[in-house]
Amino acid sequence: MNPQRCARLDAVLARRQPDLTVFAENLHKPRNFSALVRTCDAVGINEMHVLPGEDDHRTHWNTSQGAEKWIGIHTHESLDSACTHLKTKGYNLIAAHLSDQAVDFRELDYTRATALVLGSELFGVSEQALAHVDQQILIPMMGVSQSLNVSVACAVVLYEAQRQRMAAGLYNRCRLDEKTLSRQRFEWLHPVLANYCQRHDLDYPVLDANGELAEPLPRA
Repeated sequence: MNPQRCARLDAVLARRQPDLTVFAENLHKPRNFSALVRTCDAVGINEMHVLPGEDDHRTHWNTSQGAEKWIGIHTHESLDSACTHLKTKGYNLIAAHLSDQAVDFRELDYTRATALVLGSELFGVSEQALAHVDQQILIPMMGVSQSLNVSVACAVVLYEAQRQRMAAGLYNRCRLDEKTLSRQRFEWLHPVLANYCQRHDLDYPVLDANGELAEPLPRA
């Protein structure tokens, strides 16, 4: 195990935000989804949620720069089940949607457990999804265009969330629970061995502080 790589990945895991996520509803352009994944990784999001559109969200990752390896992506069968799942986990659902009810995105408190809901490129967040959200937000526009590209809008909002969370010290300590941290650390540091254990339904061996196996690899 390369010590520099181990230290780098440990530092990234220590800044992951388990209570900040994105829910993408029916995106049709894989490039946009890939850009969302890259932005989520950049601000420390650990998992994102997807209701797939007509094209499978994994068709290609042209702009993610490999970020899909570091983000857990949960695919949901229906919009209602996705929103119910997020609500059950304690998330405050906010929708980027231009309406009379929407407030400036900077007015919200993103240090709370927050799920940013994003809609399709053509139609935005659906009425069905809006029925579930707690707050609608907008990004003020001073030009002729009324909205930004969905991936750009996502980045604008998430970097405000990052700014608030940095000021609150939420990046100063590891916030992942021990079970999640241990699992992801093994999968990130030893992806081939992790795949072997998954295929054979084996527990991951314990790693030491340097990322090396602290016990023998179990055999199928």
